[in-house]
Amino acid sequence: MTSTGTIESELEDFSGDLIRPGSPEYEAARRVYNAMIDKSPSLIARPRTEDDVALVVNSTRRNGLLLAIRGGGHNGGGLGTCDDGVVLDLSAMNSIEVDPSGKKVTVGGGCTWGQVDKATGEHGMAVPSGIISTTGVGGLTLGGGLGHLTRAYGLTIDNLLGADVTLADGRKVRASADEEPDLFWAIRGGGGNFGVVTSFTFKLNDVSRFLAGPTFWPVDQGDEVFKAYRDFIGQAPRELNGFFMYGQVPPAPPFPEELHLRPVCGVVWNYLGDEDGAKAAMAPMLDNVPEPLLHGVAPMPHSAIQGAFDGLYPKGQQWYWRADFVNEIPDAAIDIHQQYGSDLPTFQCTMHMYPIDGAAHDVGSTDTAWAYRDANWGSVFAGVGAEPSDAEAVKKWSIDYFEALHPYSAGGAYVNMMMDEGEDRVRASYRDNYPRLAQIKQHYDPDNLFRVNQNIKPQR
Repeated sequence: MTSTGTIESELEDFSGDLIRPGSPEYEAARRVYNAMIDKSPSLIARPRTEDDVALVVNSTRRNGLLLAIRGGGHNGGGLGTCDDGVVLDLSAMNSIEVDPSGKKVTVGGGCTWGQVDKATGEHGMAVPSGIISTTGVGGLTLGGGLGHLTRAYGLTIDNLLGADVTLADGRKVRASADEEPDLFWAIRGGGGNFGVVTSFTFKLNDVSRFLAGPTFWPVDQGDEVFKAYRDFIGQAPRELNGFFMYGQVPPAPPFPEELHLRPVCGVVWNYLGDEDGAKAAMAPMLDNVPEPLLHGVAPMPHSAIQGAFDGLYPKGQQWYWRADFVNEIPDAAIDIHQQYGSDLPTFQCTMHMYPIDGAAHDVGSTDTAWAYRDANWGSVFAGVGAEPSDAEAVKKWSIDYFEALHPYSAGGAYVNMMMDEGEDRVRASYRDNYPRLAQIKQHYDPDNLFRVNQNIKPQR
C-alpha cells in the first residue's frame, strides 16, 4: 500500500487539518458514534473548502488508497471510517445559510441536524430529517431521510433542491433537476456512492405550530396497542406522525421516577397544528385502547423532539441494528414483535416502526433512487448497550428479532439502518432501481473509489 507520506506530500495546499496516528487528537478523531466500530485510518483529513476535498480525492485515487467519507459519523456499520486508508472528515464544513423568504437553507456537508434545526427553527421552519439531532446531514440525506416529518413533508430527499458534489476525478459539479440530473436522481437515496457532497440546498417547511411527545402503555398491552396503531396511522391526517416502539422508560427527567426503566410499548408523536387539532387527530386511536401510563404530547419546538433521544443515545455506545421495509403487519407478525419487544437485553434496546406514507407516497418509486415508495413502514431493531460486555447480547437480540420477522417484510431495507450485510441485501434495497444506479456509478465513479458505503458496483 502507498504510504500516507506520499499523499501528505501532495497535500501541501490543504488548508484543513491532517491528523495522523500518534498525534494527540488522533484517538478522539478516529472514533465514530458506534463503539463496536474500532478502526484505525492512516490519515484523517478535515477539509475546510471544496478545493481541500478535491485535493484529498485526487491524491487517494492516484495512490490507490482506501477512502472513507464521514459526515456525522453515525452510520451503524461504521461506514464513515476504515482501517489503514484515509478518512475525509467533513465536520469543519458546517456553514448554514437560511433564506426564510425563499424558504430554502444551504448547509455544509459536515453539518449535523441539530445545527440545522437551530438555525431554521428561529424562523419556524425545518427540513424533514431523522430522530436524533447529532446525526450528520450528509449520511441521512443520501440514504433517503426517514423521520418525524415524513407523513407531512416526505423524505429528506424529497426536499432536496440541489447539491454541490466533488466527483471521483476531482471535478466539482452542481447536481439538481436541471444540472447533472442523473447524478441528482442517484444521490436521492443512493448513498455516498457517487461523490463527496460538500453542500446541500433544501426546501424549508412550516413547523411554527408543533406538538410532540410519547404515549406509553405497559408492555403486556403491546399486542392490543400495536394492532390499533397499525389500523389507525395510515388513515390519520398527514399533519400527525407517530412511530410505534418497544423499549424501557429512560431513567431520567422528564419521565416520572415511578416509570423509570419500566418496559413499555408506545407511540412517539408529532403534530403540525394546535392542541385541539392534535387531540382530535389522535382520538380515533387513543379512544379505543387502554388508558396509557403516560401521555406526554405537548407544544414544543421541532428541535426539541429532534433532540429528545440525544441523551439516551450518546456517542460511544455499543450498537448493532437490523432493518426492513414493511408493507403489511399481520397479527402473526405482531405476536413476534411482542415476544422480542418484551424481552430487551438492555434498557437502551428498542424497536421502532416508522410510517412511510402520506407525502412520501406522493413520489414515484422510480422518481428517486429510493425504491420502496410503496412500503408503509420502515422497521428497525436497534440493539444498544453502554458497555463492551453488552455487545454480544444486543447483536444477538437484533439479529434474532430481524430474522424472525423478515418473512413478513417487503424484502429490502432503509440503507441508513443496515450493517455490512452483503451485496444481495444492497441490491434488494434498491430493487428495480439498481441497474440504473450501477450505470450512473459507472459514469461518475468507474473505479469504485467511493466504496466504503452500502456499495453499488459500477456496471462494466
